[in-house]
Amino acid sequence: MGCNELNLEVSMLGECRIQSPMMSTDFVDDEKRVLFHSTLKEAEAIIESGGSLPSFEMAGPRKKIYFDSSKLKCGIVTCGGICPGLNDVIRAIVLSLHHHYGVPSAFGFRYGYEGLSPAYRHPPVELDLEKVDDIHLKGGTILGSSRGPQDVSDMVDTLERMNIGILFTIGGDGTLRGGQAISEEIRRRGLKISVIGIPKTIDNDISYMDKSFGFETAVAETRTSIYSAHVEAEGARNGIGLVKLMGRESGFIAAHATLANSDVNFCLVPEVSFSLNGLFSALRDRLEKRRHAVIVVAEGAGQDLLEKTGERDASGNVRPTDIGIFLRDQIMAYFKEAGVKITLKYIDPSYTIRSRPANTHDSVFCLLLGHCAVHAGMSGRTNMVVGYWNGEFTHVPIPLAVSKRKHVSPEGRLWSNVLESTGQPREML
Repeated sequence: MGCNELNLEVSMLGECRIQSPMMSTDFVDDEKRVLFHSTLKEAEAIIESGGSLPSFEMAGPRKKIYFDSSKLKCGIVTCGGICPGLNDVIRAIVLSLHHHYGVPSAFGFRYGYEGLSPAYRHPPVELDLEKVDDIHLKGGTILGSSRGPQDVSDMVDTLERMNIGILFTIGGDGTLRGGQAISEEIRRRGLKISVIGIPKTIDNDISYMDKSFGFETAVAETRTSIYSAHVEAEGARNGIGLVKLMGRESGFIAAHATLANSDVNFCLVPEVSFSLNGLFSALRDRLEKRRHAVIVVAEGAGQDLLEKTGERDASGNVRPTDIGIFLRDQIMAYFKEAGVKITLKYIDPSYTIRSRPANTHDSVFCLLLGHCAVHAGMSGRTNMVVGYWNGEFTHVPIPLAVSKRKHVSPEGRLWSNVLESTGQPREML
């Protein structure tokens, strides 16, 4: 999709005619936008070709809003795997609804989209200030979560029956696709219900946004595991520390963890192919020179080397075969056959990391995401997700956000920085 073909316009339920109850705030004008391109060269090329510069709507409070706060009911749902910051976002939405717009509480739907399906009989939870008072200090989500699609018609029936005006959907790619389907059914019925997404993916792989919440905490939490792997590796002649991190299709956590912990000697990500012979050759050379090595591998790396199981999770995502266990066994077998004695320690901290509470950086990010989501919903926007681009919070149409997955570019600066940090060969084929 070329930059001139991007549809960055956000859908609206109607004209905003109600004066916002917010006082002493910096309102954002609808014409205030965030440029898609970040470099002068890119912008000049668009202008020289006769095109207009693509831009996102800037997120934030509007002077005029669509919904009457005194009559508004809102719902919140959390879907997919747990992630640091989920409770922070829930709390931020409830606080903003109450303090900024006078909405006393919101309904939390239990266990993801299941909570909107009558078949599961999950009663909604009323989320008031007392209920969310200290949830930001805890990991996971007080609403529970689940994967998998539900009947869209049933879910919209629930929203209509409960007279919900805004539904906040907190989740990743699959959750956003579900939100898009709900929004389309709402439009088909001619209802006035807003659907606002908040991007939750610990892998940081949602397109058209620089980052999603939980990612910073995940990278910070890798330090203990990588440090331990390095100490173990240094403590033995020909010691190898192998750490598997999250990242099914995108290697952002592995790449950033490698940069944050400069003891890593090999970083393996889904976007960059390698062969066992290529890796073993580079690893053997490293051991001969330094007598120890640390390897970080993303869970989706090297899947072409493994036997495909064809298994999928409830959301339809392909379950990757365990590359960590595979590499552990293959490395040990290779050096045994080569007659080289090694000591290998394998660490998989994935579930420990994703269950942690958000760190302070992510907590700030979550608070502002929640606030921006509420401002967007109150202004009648729908079928959109709150993004973050070039240092500003933005409005991104859900169809655009789910049109492709964000990946580490093998030719980009991030991967080049990883290679500079590790000293690993650019190609291990």
